[in-house]
Amino acid sequence: MRRADTKEEAAFRAEVREWLEANADRRAVGPPVPLDHSPEAEARHHEAAKVWQRKKFEGGWAAITWPVEYGGRGGTPIQQMIWNEEQATFDVPAGFIAASLGMIGPALMRFGTEEQKAYLPAMLRGDEVWCQLFSEPEAGSDLAAVRTRGEVDGDELVINGQKVWTTSANFAEKGFIVLRTNPDVPKHDGISFALIDMRQPGVEVRPLVTMRGDRHFNEVFLTDVRTPLDHVVNGIDRGWPVTTFVLMNEGAFIGTSSPVDTSAKALIEYASDAGRLDDPIARERLGEAYARDRVLGQLQDRLKAALLDGRMPDVDGSVLKILIAEWGHERAELANWLQGADGLLAGADAPVAGLWQDKVLSRGLMSVGGGTLEVHRNGLGERALRLPKEPRFDRDTAFRDLKTSG
Repeated sequence: MRRADTKEEAAFRAEVREWLEANADRRAVGPPVPLDHSPEAEARHHEAAKVWQRKKFEGGWAAITWPVEYGGRGGTPIQQMIWNEEQATFDVPAGFIAASLGMIGPALMRFGTEEQKAYLPAMLRGDEVWCQLFSEPEAGSDLAAVRTRGEVDGDELVINGQKVWTTSANFAEKGFIVLRTNPDVPKHDGISFALIDMRQPGVEVRPLVTMRGDRHFNEVFLTDVRTPLDHVVNGIDRGWPVTTFVLMNEGAFIGTSSPVDTSAKALIEYASDAGRLDDPIARERLGEAYARDRVLGQLQDRLKAALLDGRMPDVDGSVLKILIAEWGHERAELANWLQGADGLLAGADAPVAGLWQDKVLSRGLMSVGGGTLEVHRNGLGERALRLPKEPRFDRDTAFRDLKTSG
């Protein structure tokens, strides 16, 4: 059962709702419109997200759980959840800022120097958007295999290499990058974590166009890019703890928003309107989807309850990541199947303005973003089931001596 708000939480929710009512418009009720994935639309959305972030900053809502000394509200995870629930009912831009506030911000608060923490206010205001430069053509799930090089030259680090699947690099002013500074030690030991200026010479960003037509993923080529040594977080060759900390935070910011209700309950209503509830196979599949929605909701409630009580959650975050990704895929496929031949249409010609088709085409985002499902399953096996770790032949081998396909 969903836990009711306490008196204090109800008062906080009322305060949030009052501010949102005064500063944003409610999400419109009516027929959905097709999503626009053009470069012009993405640029408008990006600018709107920065404006909205500044408005939240001025109102004291920019980072609810950040400590007050760093410009946050000093609130609790439950208060952040209340904010998220209330904001979801308003027509406000989402995305683009998540990498700044959800990943690099907390990492700087934990590992950064005072000079590095000076970047935090601009993040909160939305003045500077950051991107995450992690994955490479030969280092995705095995992130410790990064080959982008960082070489010390005086008081600077010179960076050369390639990154891929970098979200919002085409809009970002700053970036945080994982790179190799020492190939003569085992791969986890020779990694550094640095902050760079994305607008400097030597940074080339090439958008990757997805099946939906959007361009928020990018390839990034770095040629003799320089950053001061005091922009290396936690010190040279000590970047892996920072990297794993960022990856743990990333899961909380992987997701998608939609102008249409994508719950199983909404699917049942759509099937009824389409006259499909007489089909026993449709009823069976809808029943499965509804049951999974309930199970997922209960797991999320258990996580929230643990946070409220100050306990370690008994629901591993990887469980939620896997279920949200896999069941979201199945729900989108079910919606398309319920549409019959209309499921082959797109945009304004399709039912619900083609938003379910858009979900089908973007199914890989939830499977890969924030770590592949295979990586999360491996982690669950080790953490939750206490299974032996997979053997690592490279534990004591210098990175330069590892055999690669390159």
